[in-house]
Amino acid sequence: MPRPSDPRPQATPRPPAGHALRRRREAAAKRAAQLPVSNETSAGGIAVMVIDGVAYAACIGRRNRAGRLEWCLPKGHIEGEETPEEAAVREVAEETGIDAEILRPIGVIDYWFTGDDRRVHKVVHHYLMEAKGGVITTENDPDQEAEIAEWIAIGDLGTRLAFPNERKMAQVAAELLAIAT
Repeated sequence: MPRPSDPRPQATPRPPAGHALRRRREAAAKRAAQLPVSNETSAGGIAVMVIDGVAYAACIGRRNRAGRLEWCLPKGHIEGEETPEEAAVREVAEETGIDAEILRPIGVIDYWFTGDDRRVHKVVHHYLMEAKGGVITTENDPDQEAEIAEWIAIGDLGTRLAFPNERKMAQVAAELLAIAT
């Protein structure tokens, strides 16, 4: 049986999927390539506290550019003549309120991002740390980047941390602590 004709007028064909998006992305990449490059080195870590056989890590929540809360590991720039280890201990204390001692290095992550006026190549040294004292808080964060600090079970970091490279550091820490994730 013949179908009735479609009364709607024929739409103008669209360009191939992603065409406009691809052009915008290429234009953004071209602009970024023209920006000056800055190299930054930071350090931080996974400060661990064990309660009733469950290991928890001191984490911070920050707002991204879109205003969404993202959970991260505490970290920050190495200042002056600090070693990465000294910076990691200081940053964990400043951003979470937790005094911690380094147990061992767990890895270095390396990534690029584009700021408003430059491209940044960032290297971050991460350490497994033992929480020795303090109260979890963001009150002492001098940059006020951290909005909230919280103890998160190490086994939950794979779903809570916003960035894949930090989730990888959490996996290394869990393996070192022999915790199933």
